[in-house]
Amino acid sequence: MADKVYPMTADGKVKLEQELENLKTVKRPEVIERIKVARGFGDLSENSEYESAKDEQSTLETRIITIETQLRYAQIIDANSVAADEVSIGKKITFVEEGDDEPETYEIVGSAEADAFNGKISNDSPIAAGLIGKKVGDVVTINTPGGDMTVKITKVEG
Repeated sequence: MADKVYPMTADGKVKLEQELENLKTVKRPEVIERIKVARGFGDLSENSEYESAKDEQSTLETRIITIETQLRYAQIIDANSVAADEVSIGKKITFVEEGDDEPETYEIVGSAEADAFNGKISNDSPIAAGLIGKKVGDVVTINTPGGDMTVKITKVEG
């Protein structure tokens, strides 16, 4: 596990640190209290409230361990360390797919920060992996699970 690094932006690291703090200082005590209350309901073998609270505790502890690992092996990427028109983690990329006039814009972030619904794609995703290192004006063919797509990079903001 020690060989794995988690590239992320400085903002992404701060957000993970805040989430970890919240999980440890707010969520963990809430779940412990739920377990304590549920124990008071009697027979634990048929106590759905207790089972639910224990499941939530397991999920919470797994998330805490995941974030701690990501932070321990975090590699902060400075988007300013590459050329202004070059695609890298921490930059917002706009491209147009061949045969389509609608531009698409995504910010490339580390996997720990990815949030496709908010336009943040992981550097490990096929689209980001195909674009990293390319420059404005480049035409790139990207192999995606849905088939190859050819795009032209129109803008890189950093």
